[in-house]
Amino acid sequence: MTASQKTTILAHMRKHRTITALDALAKHGCFRLAARIKDLRDDGHQIHTESIEIVKGKHIAEYVLIKEATK
Repeated sequence: MTASQKTTILAHMRKHRTITALDALAKHGCFRLAARIKDLRDDGHQIHTESIEIVKGKHIAEYVLIKEATK
């Protein structure tokens, strides 16, 4: 697990509320967004997964930060 990527992804979600694998790769160099989302969920963050259509018939996952974990 990459703690710095996890921190960066969470900061992105705090600011923008959502993130996709395309955002994570382009903006943060993260190839394994689903793994970082699992890490964040394991830390107690509530993150919802939605399927969004990017091109007719092509869908990707969009992760939505619902509630941050309490410390």
